Amino acid sequence: MLSEYWGEFLGLAIIHFLAVVVPGPDFAVTIRQSVKFGRLAGICTALGIGAGISIHVIYTLMGISVLFHATPWLMEIAKLVGAIYITWLGIKFIKSKPTSLNALENEEIIQTSQSRWKAFLMGFMTNALNPKATLFFLAIFTTVVNINTPALIQAFYGVWMCFINAIWFVLVSIIFSNKFIRNKFKQKGYWFERIMGALLIGFAARLFFISI
Repeated sequence: MLSEYWGEFLGLAIIHFLAVVVPGPDFAVTIRQSVKFGRLAGICTALGIGAGISIHVIYTLMGISVLFHATPWLMEIAKLVGAIYITWLGIKFIKSKPTSLNALENEEIIQTSQSRWKAFLMGFMTNALNPKATLFFLAIFTTVVNINTPALIQAFYGVWMCFINAIWFVLVSIIFSNKFIRNKFKQKGYWFERIMGALLIGFAARLFFISI
């Protein structure tokens, strides 16, 4: 049955991939997690981002996206909630402080016992509360996807996008958790984290000013 919708799927897959690789909050959070906490935390964050897409898929399949589209003030609230969360993340990153070399050497041991779930949840919340993702799904499921496309096929589209998001950010985490790259950030890494925080606040500011 999927063969009947191959053209539609290909168009959606290309647009989605281009949207994924453009740097945004997901990208900034994945890099920060990978550089500061290592590969495991970065991968858990990436998996959380992939899982976060499922929220957008679910409300789209349930038809709630139509409600967002027809009720502008609900969309504005969603934007503001997302902007507030991203701002909170940005402030948290900006408040990063220098870490001693001994702590850096031992951080992998420390993080394996406390950061897997936190890393996953951070990735999940960053994507699930990202208003740009909401806007993207509203746009793509009302323009690229035909209204008569079966729900099962649309669900497959959603699973595909979750998978691609997770795979892409896992690759990002692997690159930025590379020992050579991480060593470059060990002594001055907190400045990098502050830069990531500033970028997140910049994203949030754009969302806020678009909303008002």
